[in-house]
Amino acid sequence: MTRRFVPRTLWSVLMLASFGAAATEGGIGRPITAQQVYSDAGIVPPTPGFALSLASIYFSGDLDGSRQVSLGRTLGVGLDATAIYNIANLTYVWNTGPGRWNFASAIGLPVQYTKAEIGISGPLRSASVSDSNTHFADMLFNPLIAGYHISETEHLALSVPFYAPTGSYDPDRLANAGQNTWTFSPTIAYTHLLKGGGEFTAMAAFDFYTRNDDTDYKNGAVFRIDAMWTTTIAPQWHLGVVGGWIEQVEDDTGPTADKLNGFKGRSVGLGPIVTWSGKIGNQPAAFSARWVYDVEAKNRPKGNGVSVSLTLPFM
Repeated sequence: MTRRFVPRTLWSVLMLASFGAAATEGGIGRPITAQQVYSDAGIVPPTPGFALSLASIYFSGDLDGSRQVSLGRTLGVGLDATAIYNIANLTYVWNTGPGRWNFASAIGLPVQYTKAEIGISGPLRSASVSDSNTHFADMLFNPLIAGYHISETEHLALSVPFYAPTGSYDPDRLANAGQNTWTFSPTIAYTHLLKGGGEFTAMAAFDFYTRNDDTDYKNGAVFRIDAMWTTTIAPQWHLGVVGGWIEQVEDDTGPTADKLNGFKGRSVGLGPIVTWSGKIGNQPAAFSARWVYDVEAKNRPKGNGVSVSLTLPFM
């Protein structure tokens, strides 16, 4: 089987490490709408070696001012949330040869700025309280990414990335970079390379959370799917559209979650994306930028997400 897609996908496997924003139990959660899928996400290239990806996601949104929400041990109403999530991903593509299967592993170290503001009702008056900080967030591990080449234009990638509770967390703070939970995310990604250099890529996953022992709060399982379509607009440049749907399929559980009636969340987002692949000096590189607007949101802040990423392979 020939590999005409090798030069194009030298860097693509890094995008299999899904992004997230660890903000609040009842707020954003880990996935941000339409920010998980990236160009060629379904392809694990056959060329072995290391690659480094640097990415930043900015999200700002708010929850209905009459809706109760849990932030650690604090129960309030409404939520104005801002998160700037920055992650460095290191990926290694294993030397498994030019067969239909190729494999990789990845690790991500994130740093996050978090700001949260909610309303608190007291016996005499109501007040708005806020908190912000910048700390290390939960590390992301992807022990094995298995890529299968259906053909030269169609590809699949399977993985089970997980977040470890390594980030900064204090249940008495409103803004936390860590979530104090393990999260496991079985993931499947599909890429169809189009004539002329464009692509269609989709990524679907379930997120399963462990219980936060400090608050006795357990997030329900979340299903999410992101997709992107691009077309060539100039040599090395592609323009397209990206969309995402997040649907919580289980109620949250625990004493606070019961007060919130399970706090099932949902969001749908859509926006433009632009990608570039070429060389910086003598090294292949890739750049991506997108803006996603939440068309609909329930029990999640509704707002805007902007992200940029740069990937540099080195052998």
